[in-house]
Parts: sequence; C-alpha cells; structure tokens
Amino acid sequence: GGVSETGADGLLPNEQLAAISTIVHAMTEEQHGVWARDILPCLQRYGLHLIAPDAFDAQQRTAARAHFAQNVFPALTPLAVDPGHPFPHLRNKSINVAVLLRKEGRRRRKDPRDTSLAVVQVPAVLERLVRIPAASGQAFALLEDIIAAFAGDLFPGYAVKQATAFRVTRNWDLDIDEEESEDLLNTVKDELRRRDRGAAVRLELAGDAPAELAQSLAGALKLAEQDIYRVRFPLQPTDLLAFVDADPRPELRVELLQPSVPPELQEASSMCSTIAARDILLHHPYESFDPVVRFIQEAAEDPKVLAIKQTLYRTSGDSPFVQALSRAAENGKQVTVLVEIKARFDEANNIAWARRLEDAGVHVVYGLIGLKTHCKIALVVRREDRIRRYVHLGTGNYNPNTARQYTDGSIFSAREDLADDASALFNLLTGYAEPPQWKRFAVAPFGLQERILALIEREAQRARAGEPARIVAKMNSLVDPAVIRGLYSASTAGVQIDLLVRGICCLRPGIPGVSENIRVLSVVDRFLEHSRIFSFGSSERAEVYVSSADWMPRNFNRRIEVMFPIDDPALRSRVLNDILAVSLADGVKARRLAPDGTYSRAQRSEGAVRSQEHFLRQARRWIDNARRNPPIRPVAAPAAAS
Repeated sequence: GGVSETGADGLLPNEQLAAISTIVHAMTEEQHGVWARDILPCLQRYGLHLIAPDAFDAQQRTAARAHFAQNVFPALTPLAVDPGHPFPHLRNKSINVAVLLRKEGRRRRKDPRDTSLAVVQVPAVLERLVRIPAASGQAFALLEDIIAAFAGDLFPGYAVKQATAFRVTRNWDLDIDEEESEDLLNTVKDELRRRDRGAAVRLELAGDAPAELAQSLAGALKLAEQDIYRVRFPLQPTDLLAFVDADPRPELRVELLQPSVPPELQEASSMCSTIAARDILLHHPYESFDPVVRFIQEAAEDPKVLAIKQTLYRTSGDSPFVQALSRAAENGKQVTVLVEIKARFDEANNIAWARRLEDAGVHVVYGLIGLKTHCKIALVVRREDRIRRYVHLGTGNYNPNTARQYTDGSIFSAREDLADDASALFNLLTGYAEPPQWKRFAVAPFGLQERILALIEREAQRARAGEPARIVAKMNSLVDPAVIRGLYSASTAGVQIDLLVRGICCLRPGIPGVSENIRVLSVVDRFLEHSRIFSFGSSERAEVYVSSADWMPRNFNRRIEVMFPIDDPALRSRVLNDILAVSLADGVKARRLAPDGTYSRAQRSEGAVRSQEHFLRQARRWIDNARRNPPIRPVAAPAAAS
C-alpha cells in the first residue's frame, strides 16, 4: 500500500518523511547544544541552577521527597499497561513519565514477563519548576524529574528498573468536507474531538532513556525508530519562563517594550475625527496596538455609529475586541463578525468566541466554503453630515498579545475607494455576490496572484527598456512557483530585487543567468517579523502595498487575503525609507541566503544596524518627545449662567 506518486522534489511520501526526520534530529541536537553551551551556563553565572535528581545533595533530596509526598503524589494516577489495561490515551504534547517495573522477589532472568510498563501523567496544573534548597543562589528541579525519581512510591511491591519523562506529538490535521457539511460549526467541533485522538507522529524522550523503554513506548504508539527523539533539554522549554518570576533582577530581563502612540492619536478626542483628516499608519509593536482596540471600543459606544463589521482570525484569551463587539450589539448597532473557525490550532478558541458573540446579538458568519478568511479588516459605518465609513486594514491578527511580539503594519483610512472595497468584501463574505471590480484592493483568490505577477512583469519591462526598475518585498514565506519564476525572469531582465523573507524561501538567489540580481535576507530577532510589505518601482515611482498574504499557493488559492496600497506620500516615504530600508540594512540579526540554500550572518562591522533596536530607539524618542511636549488639549468654555 501507500502513495506511489512522487512530489515536486521527486521523493515518495515515506522518503520525504525520512528526509525531514534527518533534518529535525539534527535540529534537536543543535537545540541541545544551545541549551548546554549557552543557556545553562548563563543561568548558573547568575546563581540560577536547574538540578537533576541524580545530582541532589542530601538536603535537596529530602526537600524534593517532601514536596513529592505532600504536593504531587496525591494528584498522580499510575496507569498500568498490560492486556487488561490498554495503553492510555495521552493528550497532544502533554508530559508523562514512563516506568519499567519488576515484581520484587522475582528471580532475575531474561523473561519479558519480568518487566511491566506503566505510565504516569504529569499534572499540567502543578508548577513545572520546583524550588529546592541551595547553598548559594537559587536551585530548581523539573516536576517530571521528581516524579521519575520517586516513582517507586506509586508502585508498592515493585522495583523501578527505569523511569523517564516523555512527550507525544499527535497528528492535529482536521479533515473537514465543507461541501457536505450542513452546520460548519458543529462539524468543526466534532472533528476537534476526533483530532485529540489523532495518530502519534513523534516521541520525545528525556535524557538518555534506555533502549528497552524507548522500544516499549514506540511499540505502544506505533512509531518507527526515526520518530523517536532523545531530548537532552527540558521537554517543554516554554515552562522555563517561570525563571522570569523567580528572579527580579533587571539585568536578567530584556528591557520592557514601551510602544509609542502617534501624537495625532494622543491628542485625538475621537478616532474617527482623526482618521477623517488623513490616513494613519502604525508599525507594531513599536507603535501601540491600543489605537486599534480604541477604534472598535469607541465605535461600540458612539451613538452615531450604525454598523461595525470585522474579521477575526486569531484573537487573545481575554479579547477586548469580542467585548467591544458584544457591547456594540447590545447597544443596538448592526454588528457582523466573520470568525474563522478553521484557524489552525485556534479552532476551539474561535468556536467559543463565536458562541459568545452570537449570545450578545452579533451576526456571526464563517466565510466562504473551502476558503479560510485570513485578511485583517474592520469597517465602521457612521452617520455624520452623510454616511461615512472608516476602515482599518492590517497584516497581523486582532490580538493585543501577539501585537506586542510580532512586527506588523496597519492603516486607518476614511478614503471612499478603500471603504467601497471594504464594503464589497464584507458583502462577498456574508452574502451571495460575485467578486466585484476592486477599486484599490487586490483580493485572493480573486486575482491577487495575477496582480503580483503583473507588477513584477511591469518592472521587468521597465528594465528591458533601460529604465530604473526595482522590487523590494518583505514577507514570512516565499513558496509560490509562478511568482518565483516571475522574479527569476525579472532578475534576468535586470531588475534589482531585495527580498526580506523571514521563514521558508524556495527561491535561490545569486545564480548567474537566473537570479544574480536577487538578494534574500532573513531577520530573526526579539520580535517575530510578520508584516508583508511590497514595493514595485524605483525611487519616486515606487508603488507600495501592504498585505495579509505571503507569496504562497495557500494564500493565493485557498484563503481570502487582501493587498492594499499606501498612497499617502508621507506614509509611502516612511515605509520605503524607514521600515524597508532599515530592515535591509540590518547587519546584526540578518542572515543572507546563498545560492545553495544555506544562510550566513553578515560580517558585523562597527556601527552595524540592528533593525529592531533602531525601531525601538525610535519609539523611545517619540515617547520622550511626547513627555517633554505634552499635547495641548482644548478646554471647553464654561457654560453660561442660566
């Protein structure tokens, strides 16, 4: 059985999986090197020690045992594995301890019946870092290590041969036939229940787990040897964020981000009046996401607002947008929200938000069949001297938490052409409508790819005519074959092309006769580079676009995406000469892609630019200037005496 057709790389699926496994095993070893060589020694220099049980001194062992007996043991459930007790279902990425046992008093012999397997699930509700006594500094042990060390207490009458922490990763793909579904929300809910029992695809074993234990677990999970990863660092590194709470010293922390707010928004009595005057560009996280939240919150309470429409792809756990949209509906406004319930790994959260919004009276829709709605757009309709519409468009999710961790761009506008396109897009998403002739938007899957290809070809034609031609594009991933072919063609025509691709890049730059005019950089720093910004044209002729879409087949063909122009000359200049130019000049955190697909850091020179630090310093200067020169707010005249 199995699939016998090869992919674009000429490999069968099992060959692809084997190749991926080889690379991921190497990455796991590299992670261990970073942990052992850099992170642990650095923590130890500051007196923070992570101690394994076999290195406990007498005092530490006594304290760990007492903690286990009082706080951990009562919450544990030992699960036997034998013909009467099937291997337990383990939740995706949960941490567990596997224990091999031998009945006490039984003769030692090579008999598999001598050995029993048991599993202990590590309670997620317990703190993962356990503080233990230290002669100096602070010492901690991992909860799963303590459970493994004292696992014998759970199995009286048995001796522990081996005990090792492990973690299972499951296949979390959803299999949804939207054409056949009569109720998409319930279909997704049913599929989520099935997904939690998806097949295991990876087994991570802590430390130097013995072969016998590894084989027992792999057999129970139906995994091959290539699916076993021996991890010599904490199985769930994010739990080590507890170190942040353990030590308040500022020298151990990254300086707290203080995003700035543009002066015109600080002074604004209302968002809409400010947006009506001119377009506003925000560069997150250096500029605050608060104005975006404020935009919807004000609209919810504004008696002149008639309607609010918004897409929600991913939002935060305590979403101010859901609260504001619910409040708007309760205030009698027409509120429509497109919730993407198929957003990968956020399906359950989005279903909960959809239910909450519906309960508040919001009209909730789930988009077009077969397409994920990935665009980020909000539309506010307001009655003034006439009906006016205000639009917010962005590259990032309506999530205040990730807005402090990702770099994104967004714009507010009251321009009629953008508002017309925004209204047409929502009508397309909520009703029955053919895609219109867009005025300023390019929308996937209704022509975005074609628009990108046309802009690339226009630059190629300019280069062939001997005119200056240039393309600068910033994105997460570049995968689409047609776009890559277009860029190769433009390069051979003489177009100078600079690409900022943080993640996957299937284009190969610098190949003579193919891509010698293409440079690819990847900036990886404190904030995840997430914005998609494209510039076509040289100098003053450049057209600048911002988009929710990467240049990938899924974005062009299977998602609703929007690309929109930055037409305001001052904003366009800022994008070109500040955001893009500084990112391209990064000589500290940028890596350059070579023709063979490898990346290398640039040779750091004196005064080299670190783009994210530049934008942080810029934000601090704006904050300092605002403090020195606070806005003068108009004071209302006192009311005349009656």
